[in-house]
Formats: sequence, structure tokens, C-alpha cells
Amino acid sequence: MTKKNAALLAAVGLIMIIGAYTGGLIGNGRTAEIQTLSVRGSTTVLPIVQLAAEKYMDLHANVNIQISGGGSSVGAKSAGEGTVDIGMASRELKETERSEYPTLNPIAIARDGIALIVHPSSSVSTLTVEEVKGIYDGTYTSWSELGGEDVRIVVVGRDSASGTREFFWEYIMKKEDFVQGMLEKNSNGAVKQTISQTPGAIGYVGLGYIDSTVKALNIRVGNQEVEPTTENVKSGLYPISRSLYILVDGEPEGLARDFIDFILSDEGQSIVEEEGFVPV
Repeated sequence: MTKKNAALLAAVGLIMIIGAYTGGLIGNGRTAEIQTLSVRGSTTVLPIVQLAAEKYMDLHANVNIQISGGGSSVGAKSAGEGTVDIGMASRELKETERSEYPTLNPIAIARDGIALIVHPSSSVSTLTVEEVKGIYDGTYTSWSELGGEDVRIVVVGRDSASGTREFFWEYIMKKEDFVQGMLEKNSNGAVKQTISQTPGAIGYVGLGYIDSTVKALNIRVGNQEVEPTTENVKSGLYPISRSLYILVDGEPEGLARDFIDFILSDEGQSIVEEEGFVPV
């Protein structure tokens, strides 16, 4: 073999080696294919799963986790029908969902309080659960009836796909009708934005959505005014709280199982706390 031919063969070999690695070949000759996990549902659970997914993908370069909102009802339907790998819900499954999707498996990953928020200019700082119900059923129409200024109450809630609305309807409204004319928003973020821009408005969001653009109200329990904080949810003092779930069809396997285990691990539960929720 001539020196020229030997050099040519060496160059070809080097190109093949580089191609093998850039083409995704790993040590045992198998292709390191990208694994995809799809997640959809509650906008309350969304920030937990998004941050967990970012950290999980940092640890697993061949994993792509695709996440979208839509509400708890969408999460249950999507997971039950198998159009996504994992659903998200901020409420218990409805009886109709349990009947339609009998193998749907809810796994609690956090607890959350629901905060009542008002425009920062509001002079009202505390309400009872009964007063909150009175606002949302139309009994109270002006803040002056609740110790505030003579300003019309603008009632803001969630749309029918929302698990937060479902919980609010059962726990606060006792399954009675909301006031006509309530502004319905499709996410926690949309509620918060509306409240921050609307003097006289009141809405409800998960604790993780409280920031300086809105004012969170205390809830009076007996003679005590209880702040909507993770500590008070954890201790049981704050009365408006619920569990947050991810939903899978049957027992999770493979990538879904590993991602769920990550969320329930110490590192995953620290993410829950970082996002303003209560670890399980």
C-alpha cells in the first residue's frame, strides 16, 4: 500500500468515527434517539412541571418534554384518551372522568392554597369565606358593603375547564351559581393580569401567582386573620387549599415514571417550594 493510499484510508476512518458520534451512535452501537414526553393541563400545576422539566432535561440531554396548559379538564381528557403522556390537574377527578377513564391515575405532587387577590389600591385586606361567597354569588356588589370604598366590585373567575374554578365552586360556592357577568379567564396568569389592571376587581389564583402587582387578601378564621402563605397551608391554618396532581393512564412506565419520580424526589420537591407551593 502506498503512503498516499494509507493516508486516504486513515482520513476516511476518521470521518467515519466523527460521523458515528455526530449521528448519535453511543458506545454499544445503539442510536441515542431523542425521547419525547408530552404534558398538558392545569395552569396551576404548569409552573412546577415546567421548571422540573427544565432541570430534568439538563440531566438528560436526549429527552424533550413538551408542556402546555388548557386547564384540568383538558389534562384529564388528554391523559385519559392517551393524546398526551401526562395530564395535570388542580382538583380531584370528577365522577364523570372516573367513569369515562377508569384507569386514569392521579398522583399528588404538591399542595396549594387559593388566594383571593384584589387591585393594589384596594383598602380591603381581610374577608371571611362567607363574604367571598357573597361576592361571587352577587350578594355584595360594592366594596363599601365590606368595609371598603364605594367602588363597584368587578368579579373575575376562571373558565369551565379550570380545576381551580371547580374547587372554588365546590368549596366556596357550595355548588351554587356564580353571579351573572363574572369575567371568565382561561389561566391564573390572565386572572392576575386583569386584577392588576382593574381597580375594584377581585379574583382567585394559586399561591404561586401572587406578586407585587396584586394584593392578596387574608381570610378571617374565627378571630384570626390568616395570610395565604405556604406555611399556613402546610400547618392547616389557611382554609382554602387543595392537592395538585399529575395524571397518567394506569401505572406510569419508562420515561414518564422516571420524570414523576424526579418531581417526587427531594430535588423535585424543592422546586415545588421554589414555585410557592407546599411539598407533599
